[in-house]
Parts: sequence; structure tokens; C-alpha cells
Amino acid sequence: MFRFFERLVDPFEPYAQTDTPPNRLWPFLREYMKPFRKVFVVTAMMAVIIAVIDLALIWYVGRVVDLLASGGPQQVWADHGWELLGVAFFVLFLRPVFAGANTALLHNAILPNFGTLIRWRAHSHVLRQPVGWFEGDFAGRLANRIMQTPTAAGDAIFNIFDAVAFAATTLVGSLVMLGQADPRLAIPLLLWALGYAYLVRWTIRHAAPAAQKSSDARSAVNGRVVDAYTNIHSVKLFAHDGRELDYARKSIEEARTAFLKEMRIITRMDISLTMLNGAMIVGVIGWAVLLWYQGQASVGVVAAASALVMRLNNLTYWIMWATTQLFQSFGIIKEGMETIAQPIALVDADDAKPLALTHGQIDLKGVTHHYGRDRGGLQDVTLTIRPGEKIGVVGRSGAGKSTLVKLLLRFYDVEGGRIEIDGQDIARVTQDSLRRNVGMVQQDSSLLHRSVRENITYGRPDATEDQIATAAKRAEAHDFILTLQDKEGRTGYDAQVGERGVKLSGGQRQRIGLARVILKDAPILVLDEATSALDSEVEAAILETLYGVMEGKTVIAIAHRLSTIARMDRILVLDAGRIAELGTHDELLAKGGLYARFWARQSGGFIDTDYVETGAAE
Repeated sequence: MFRFFERLVDPFEPYAQTDTPPNRLWPFLREYMKPFRKVFVVTAMMAVIIAVIDLALIWYVGRVVDLLASGGPQQVWADHGWELLGVAFFVLFLRPVFAGANTALLHNAILPNFGTLIRWRAHSHVLRQPVGWFEGDFAGRLANRIMQTPTAAGDAIFNIFDAVAFAATTLVGSLVMLGQADPRLAIPLLLWALGYAYLVRWTIRHAAPAAQKSSDARSAVNGRVVDAYTNIHSVKLFAHDGRELDYARKSIEEARTAFLKEMRIITRMDISLTMLNGAMIVGVIGWAVLLWYQGQASVGVVAAASALVMRLNNLTYWIMWATTQLFQSFGIIKEGMETIAQPIALVDADDAKPLALTHGQIDLKGVTHHYGRDRGGLQDVTLTIRPGEKIGVVGRSGAGKSTLVKLLLRFYDVEGGRIEIDGQDIARVTQDSLRRNVGMVQQDSSLLHRSVRENITYGRPDATEDQIATAAKRAEAHDFILTLQDKEGRTGYDAQVGERGVKLSGGQRQRIGLARVILKDAPILVLDEATSALDSEVEAAILETLYGVMEGKTVIAIAHRLSTIARMDRILVLDAGRIAELGTHDELLAKGGLYARFWARQSGGFIDTDYVETGAAE
């Protein structure tokens, strides 16, 4: 039975992705609700049926009272025995069927799958954002919104069906039932309903904004806490536990203050509701007793009216709580939409085709990029890198080296000019096809919190064990990998490396990153300080490997350690975002320019990078 309900909707079913999701609440939720439309209709019908059944039972209590007062036990049983048995059968056997179906639809069909669908699609949408989008926010806050929003959306749907639909049916049914017993009994209930509607409206107007502010504040706390944990080495290195506590405390206090304001609204609502319900109890029951006293109502009518208003009294607290929770959930969803509903900042062109890489020639034509500012980055860079050519790139910090690589990988779109690979503008090819043809070893080889094997095969998921081991050996990583063991007892290639590879040394991370790129075997190779974390002995061995890996590939190698690029075909010197010099190692030394001064001043093979161009950006 459970599987039937659980499989009514597949949260991972294919769907049409959009680059510009709706930025208003209901259109945003409606997109996620589409696979659930039929399930929602049936669930709403079940909620109405359950509410009608409960009201009918209250009405029947009044009838039973009147029946018992109409004669002796034997006479009542003789006249109404089969009726009473029929109602008992319905309550014992049929009512649980409706209630069970309603519960299964909510708890087994909707709640698990609706939240999963939103989380899956939201994660898919966020992953499509460009690198620069992630650089502008806390990873913890982004993840918190991905986790909170689906839960809040599920709670909202649950409250709509379990409270709002049920409450509306109960209220309308109560008015009808009292009106049939005596139209005058509906008057105090109708007046109460108007007051209750006003109180709900007031609560919604004040609770929803307060809930969103409270959710924003909680996300800020999460972001600051995760930031400290992610950079725990720096926190401990500089002995800044106290400073991080102070940093977090400010945010935690802001969250507390926001939550206090939210709770004040709830308290005011609760007190007002208690007074309003008191008036309803006195009004309806008092009037029913008065009608009985005047001989215009039976004892059964008084009993049914009393049971009804006491049920409404208890129900209204739950309904108000559920309504408040509903709009608190809406506040959390709106806060999550600040991440999930953002348009994709960098998309493929409508007519984008896969990159057809034939030779590996790279052409930069008047490339300009300043990250939306008036300086930094690159300015009017024109360069041709021939197929199979190895280009070394040097320059002071902020000269534009990393910007060059980010633009080549299309992490950002150029602000001016164009970049072509084999005559194809990279802005007109698909991003995935572009990056599949580029292998990159970064200065900070950040690893995934997975096994060594999974990290290496990230470059080629279908690689065999022999291919993995061969790549690791070429990267001088195989021997140390065999010595690894994590806290779960997994060893070697199965050992987990920790978040961002924190359990490994910088050199070990870099060698695994290099093995990953060796395994990928892409025709274009980018090395961004690929040996910076290695000691001289390991670097010497890996450099020979790198030169072997470079054979037949177009290579761009960024380095401060000039020994790693001295053997390149040409060396590009960037300064303040422009090409300052270009030539072979010997040509640039003979020229006596900027590169020659770098070479003369280098210490241990590194460029003197003390000078930083003001306002420049990598």
C-alpha cells in the first residue's frame, strides 16, 4: 500500500529547465506543483470528505440525544437499532478508509516527493550558475536555502490541505448545520467567523514579513558558522576562536531579535483568539439554551450546538497555528527564492553547438574584461596560441593571469573582444563541451569530500583501475595513496580525503589533482601554479611527467616559479592587464625588460610579487 502512494509522483522525472524562474511566490511554487496536480485534487477532495464526516458525526450526536429522549430503551432500539448499527459500521470501517487515504496522500505521496522534487530541481538550477555567482555568497547560506526551502514548501502544502481546506469545510458546514437547526444560531457563528477572518488577515500581514526576516537572519547565522568551520585552519592558526564567536554572536543576536518580534505577533494573536472564541461559546451555546428554554429547540440541538462550538474552539487554535506556520513557510520560501529563483547569469547561446576541436589553436582578439569595474582584469589582449604550442604566463599579482584562464574556460563572458578555439567563438559553443576539452591543474587543488578514487576519476568517470593507478603513478601520487586510511578504516584509493581534501597535505592534494587531469587527457591543458605546493625533489620528478603530458597538447602554464616555464615555446608577460612582453625565455632575457628583471630578482625560483597593481583583479 505504501509503495502505491509513494510512487504516484516521480520527483526525478525529466522536466523543461528554465534560465529565468518565476520571481513571485505563487508562480514559483506552481512550477513545482505541476507533477502533483492530480494528487492535489484528490487530496483536497479527501480533506473535504473528512471534514464533512466529522461534522455529520457531531450532528448525529444531537440526533442520538433526541432519539434517547423520544422513548424507552426497547422502543428506541426497535425503531432505530439498524440505523445505529449502520452508523457504527461506518465509523468503525468506512471512516478509517477515507482518513487513511487522506493521510497516505499527505504523508506518503506529497510530503516526501514534493520536497525532494524542489530540492533536486533547485540544486540542478544552482549548479548551472557560473563560478562568479558562487563567489559572491557564503556556500553555507546557499546550501541552507537549498535545504530549507523544500521543507518549508512541503509544510505549506501540508497546512493548506490539512488545515485550510479542512477549516473552510468545517466552517461552512457548521453554518449550514446550525442554520438548519435554527437559522438564528448561525448569527453568532457568522459574527465570530468575520472576527476570525479579520484576525487571520492581521496575523498574515504581520507574520509573513516577520517570518521572512527571521529566516534571513537564521541563514546569515548559518553562513557565518559554516564560514568559520570551512576555514577552521585559519581560525586556529591565528588563535581567533574568540573573534569568530563575536562575529557569530552579532548574527545570532540579530536572529534572536527577529524571532522575538515574530513571537510577539503570535502571542497577540493567541490572546485575541481566546477572547474571540469565548464570545463564540457564550453566543452560540447561550442562544441555543435560550431557544430550548423558550421551547423552540430540542435538547439534541443544544447538545449538537455545544459539541460544535467546543470543537471549533479547539480547532481554531490549531487552524491559526497552521495558518501562521503556513505564512512562516511562505517567508522561508521567499528567502530561498533569493537563491533558487535567480536567473542563470551565464547561459549557452540559443544556437550553441558542441565545440569541434580539430587542432587546438586559441585566438584572443582584443579581449577586455574588468569584472564590471573600470580597471583590473585584462585590457585589449590579442594573442594567438598555435596548435600544440606551450605558452608560459607570468606577471605580478593582479596582472590578469587568472582572468585569462577564467575567460578561456568561460567562467565569465568577455566584456569586449572574443576568444576563439579552432575558429569557433567560445561564446557560441556549449559550456560543457568547451570544458570537456580543457584540463586544468590549479594552485589550490580543492578536492571533493569523497574517496581518492572518486576524486581522480572526476576527470574520466569510466576509467579502469589500471588507468587510475597509471595516472596516479605519473603524478607521483600512487605510493602515498596506498598508505592512506580514514577514520572508517577505508584504505588506499577508497580512503575519504575530507572536505576540500583537508586530510591531505597541499602537495598530496596537488598530485591527486594532477592525476585527475592526466586521466582526463584533454587536448588543451591549463596549469595554474601546478607545482607550487611541491617540494623540489617531487617537483623535479613531476615536471618531467608534465612535459610528457604536454606532448601534442596546447598548453597555457601560469607560474611564479620561473623554472617551471623556462622550457616553454613562448612566455607571455602580463602587466596591468596588458601584454608587456612575448617571446622565448632566451629572447626575453636578452631583451632586458620586465621578464629579465623577474628572473634577476627571483628567489628560489619565484617571481618577486610584492608589487600589486592597485585595484587590479586576478
